[in-house]
Amino acid sequence: MRFMMLMIPRVYQPGAPPGEKAEEGFTPPADAVARMMQYNEELAKAGALIGLDGLHPISKGARVRFTHGKVKVTDGPFIEAKEVIGGYWIIDVKSREEAVEWARRCPAADGDAIEVRQIFEMPDFPPDVRRAAENLTVRAQVEKQRSGC
Repeated sequence: MRFMMLMIPRVYQPGAPPGEKAEEGFTPPADAVARMMQYNEELAKAGALIGLDGLHPISKGARVRFTHGKVKVTDGPFIEAKEVIGGYWIIDVKSREEAVEWARRCPAADGDAIEVRQIFEMPDFPPDVRRAAENLTVRAQVEKQRSGC
């Protein structure tokens, strides 16, 4: 079962104290990065890690919103954002409980949160949806990349 673990760091949140808020040019401290790299190594050695990345602060982002057939682009930061994702891992484990256990082991900072979400697989969909997707070239390309071919 594949899961995405979404890191919601306190320093990226709109309510973070001014001196602790991730602004333009922010990078985490070297000791925090070292602890996180060790954690990532453990995930990889366990054969659970599929992918991971950290994200720049929302001040460098854009939000594309679709409403009534119109598209609106808003540059970050986003005032209405309550929780902001700072990075993610994609893992392949046997159960939701195992995914949650990996999230619990993360060397997160005080006030950080990790949301654990299962990724849809084709068998999760009803037959009509699977039939609609079976001839899509992009699906075959993604599956090929995932299998390492």
